[in-house]
Amino acid sequence: MILKFIDKNSCSFVPEESDDLLTLRRVINKDDVIVSKTTRLVKLEKARLRPDKGERVKIQIALNVERISLDNAVDRLKVHGTILDSNNELVTKGTHHSLLLKIGDAFTLSKKQWTTLQKNLIHKKKEEVGFLLIAIDTNECGIGRLEGTHLKILPNIYSGSSGKQYKTNFNIKIFFDDILIPCSSIIQKKDEIVIFGPGETKKRLWNHFSQAEIGKNHKIQTVDGIDSGGEDGIYIFTKSESMKEIMTESKLAKVSKIVDEIMLRANKKSKKFTMGFDETVFANNMGAIDSLLFSDKVFEVQEEDRVINFLNSVENKGAKIFGVDSTTDAGLQVSSLGGIVSLLRFAVTN
Repeated sequence: MILKFIDKNSCSFVPEESDDLLTLRRVINKDDVIVSKTTRLVKLEKARLRPDKGERVKIQIALNVERISLDNAVDRLKVHGTILDSNNELVTKGTHHSLLLKIGDAFTLSKKQWTTLQKNLIHKKKEEVGFLLIAIDTNECGIGRLEGTHLKILPNIYSGSSGKQYKTNFNIKIFFDDILIPCSSIIQKKDEIVIFGPGETKKRLWNHFSQAEIGKNHKIQTVDGIDSGGEDGIYIFTKSESMKEIMTESKLAKVSKIVDEIMLRANKKSKKFTMGFDETVFANNMGAIDSLLFSDKVFEVQEEDRVINFLNSVENKGAKIFGVDSTTDAGLQVSSLGGIVSLLRFAVTN
């Protein structure tokens, strides 16, 4: 998230990912003021019998926040409020307006006072390193980009080989060039490249990439032990011990280890973990939570404001909080367990 404090009360924001919007949902409160560009239907007075249907125009408004909610899980923020000011004289002050904030939208947020938690949330260090994952064999290649716990997978690329024997006109370097094109389009500045799959094809691709421009600007490594190429290979890798070893400081590795530990404690019938919202709330009231995972599933089964207030309460008590989504196996596991789970510092009995 790009942010800059204008003065002690006002800060400008540009959210860059879904996690940023969720953070802003936890920061923005009733009676805050948001200044942003938006569109509004404006009716112009014209000398004709039929009433004017109006024209949608681009305007900038200052909106006094009355309600805020996540729209379509965590992809957009919907802000309802009253217009305090606008740059268009045809827009009446005091009228209601709904503002949609999306990834890439710039706006300014003003508060009467910023709490310590709110400042900590917006200044929380972002995991800057992403990973470009490539699962390749002689027949197909899967490409995915992992940022945090969000995995975006591109359509498979096929080599044109036939079974174990290449066609007479098949050139593996052309296959590698076909892979290089989408990789170059989605890779980000600080991403690392991880190549895996059965056989020696991954090492040949590593050599090909190392000699290209992408290899001069990004760290590239190969991983053994993943015996599938294509999209299946990507998913297998994100669940593997190899992922946890080479991405030990990544958000996904940390989340996966927490999920593994929860399942281990469940099998041992330990009481030092929680599953589900009510059980986790009770543990938080006891001050027992060490680490907490939640997915967008929790917003489907619980009232949104209650969840947001709860997450802020947990963070205020010093626990580590990680949001996950269903693009990875860890996110699916959290969703299947009620959308929220936690590791406890000590056992509690409800």
